[in-house]
Amino acid sequence: MSLFSRNLPMPDASQLVADRTATRTSGVAVNDEMARRHSAVWACRRLRADLLSTMPVDAYRKMGDLQVEVAKPPVLLAPGGAKVKMHEWLWMSQNDLDGHGNAVGIITAFDGLGFPARIELQDLSTVSVKGTGSEITGWTIGGKKYEPYQIWHERQYPHSGNPLGMSPLQYAAFSIQQYLSAQQFSLDWFQGGAIPAASLKNTAKTLNPRESDAIKQKYRATVAAGDVFVHGSDWELNALSADTADESFLSMLQYGITDIARFFGCPADLIEAAVSGQAITYANISQRNLQFIIMNLGPVVFRREMALSDLLPKPRFVKLNSDAILRMDPETRAKVLGQQVKDRLLAPSEARAIDNRLPFTEEQLAEFDRFWPTRTQPTTASGATS
Repeated sequence: MSLFSRNLPMPDASQLVADRTATRTSGVAVNDEMARRHSAVWACRRLRADLLSTMPVDAYRKMGDLQVEVAKPPVLLAPGGAKVKMHEWLWMSQNDLDGHGNAVGIITAFDGLGFPARIELQDLSTVSVKGTGSEITGWTIGGKKYEPYQIWHERQYPHSGNPLGMSPLQYAAFSIQQYLSAQQFSLDWFQGGAIPAASLKNTAKTLNPRESDAIKQKYRATVAAGDVFVHGSDWELNALSADTADESFLSMLQYGITDIARFFGCPADLIEAAVSGQAITYANISQRNLQFIIMNLGPVVFRREMALSDLLPKPRFVKLNSDAILRMDPETRAKVLGQQVKDRLLAPSEARAIDNRLPFTEEQLAEFDRFWPTRTQPTTASGATS
């Protein structure tokens, strides 16, 4: 039977995490809302959405070998309407892509060429799809049905035969569950709401399986409610895992943060997670930013450019200006601009414009000539000998 033979809600991380509450009282079911409470998940999603949404969006037209910038249509200025600017729309859609693997919006207006002019992003918890094989044949949003042409859909991390994208949370679900279970366990322990795995031994007699199960159920029900377990002198209780604050427990928490950062493509040091055994140093901040943009954010930028270009008639296309967020330290910036002027790649006025400075005035040029006069080589008369 096809995966899309009936309406299916947008997937979240909980679909790949088995329910272990019957075997571990500290198990935590992971869904998108729960995962966002994890500081590493929030830091990764915020970092990616913050950077991408602040990149200037430009529209170009291919003319021969040249890329000529053209006026941006309304869908690239305020895609969600007058109250939703482009940077907000990009932030919300990128957050959905990283959280669910998909971003979905209702097309509420079209331009004269039939391209979307306004796209209202939707809460993915209200979205379900219907289709056959790898083709979506219908959408249901908030209980209302829509045809595919009425919906804008962008996906991330697709896999063969499935029209929906995958989320990093689905891949990271097990690691997140391990971290959150450990975190909840520590809260329960220090608040007296739970007792860790323990050995409950009857020193007076040997119990048969039925008696053992009955005592275990009574003990579990008592401690789960935060009550006191009362027993006679014939019972011996040994809390086997009470060392919750030891090194191995903290190591598990730290591993969870680093592992989640890896799933999201965010270096752990960029979300202020301690990286043990490593000393990552860069000559300047520009190298660090460049490494992150190329290795981690570059593929995301390319995919978003391709999706946004589909909103324009060909041969127009969209480019996100990642150079605009690549901040250089003042010394490196001065060296780069100075070298470009020296190599005739930039005119002095262009280099000054990058620093928001006006072109040199005649008075300034005269001052340069006064302090640094141009030296001329003396000419030798024709036929003269030394």
